[in-house]
Amino acid sequence: MTYEAEVQFKFDSTFTPSYGWDTDDYIPEEHYLITAPAADLSAKQYFKLFEKFMLCVGMDSKSIRSGAMSLVFNDMVLEKEQRKVCNEYDLTMNEDLHDKFKEWKKLDAPFEHHKENVVSEPKIKGDWEQMTDEEREHQWETSYWQLYRRFQRFAKYTDDQLNEMVDAYEQSKIDGVA
Repeated sequence: MTYEAEVQFKFDSTFTPSYGWDTDDYIPEEHYLITAPAADLSAKQYFKLFEKFMLCVGMDSKSIRSGAMSLVFNDMVLEKEQRKVCNEYDLTMNEDLHDKFKEWKKLDAPFEHHKENVVSEPKIKGDWEQMTDEEREHQWETSYWQLYRRFQRFAKYTDDQLNEMVDAYEQSKIDGVA
């Protein structure tokens, strides 16, 4: 005995423009027929098929995902079943967030006491918060003139010449000359 089955999704629409509508933006008539062999489709394959149908009729992906999740996480579904889905897809339910946070804090606790002992990057002398306006102005002006002199020194060279100089310098560092 053989078993044959087919599932079909059909969508027909017509658009009759009224006064003031720009008809170039609309297709006057649409017909969609999506068929699939239904004998061996799994539940996930059925949902994938229905997702394609919903995309064809103009739903966006966000709405489709929201609808699917509302099937899983609505009030009529047992919490035990919802937790199975959460475990399968590595999701956390809102009710469990506080416990997860406590667990994270426990895992983080052994490293907390090391924070004071970690060597961080040295602070730049004259941090902006500690500098006066005059010091800040002087630092900016000094940096500006250093960059200006550097630019003047290298402005006469082309990019190719500068690249050659950089390559030669790097090679001299490798050779131990620089």
